[in-house]
Amino acid sequence: MTGLVTDISGLFRKEIDLAKAEAGENLDRAIGSLETLLVGLIFAIAAIGVLLSAVVVGLGAFLIAQGMHEANAHALSAIIVGAFVAILAWVMISRSLTKLGNRSVRFDKTTASLQRDLDVAKETVR
Repeated sequence: MTGLVTDISGLFRKEIDLAKAEAGENLDRAIGSLETLLVGLIFAIAAIGVLLSAVVVGLGAFLIAQGMHEANAHALSAIIVGAFVAILAWVMISRSLTKLGNRSVRFDKTTASLQRDLDVAKETVR
């Protein structure tokens, strides 16, 4: 009986080690998703700066050539480009948050292994 208790104790120690390893894997996946989120945010900021400075001027010139008043053309072009960049940023951030949310912390391997150990212990006691 003492040997059985020692064996079960050793099994549970190994299960705890497995749980720690799984927690580390889940953390690594979460960090990867956060890195993707940060890259998306950086691209959003860069896109806003570049597009608002270049495309707004070009679109404003096009609208002026079509007969729109200069102040209105520049305002409308800034709104159009700003809305486009905001939608692009929202899509990238939303995707990253979805990926991050889908990777919930679960201990499938540990749970299955503990269940097997419990079944073996029950059989041994009988």
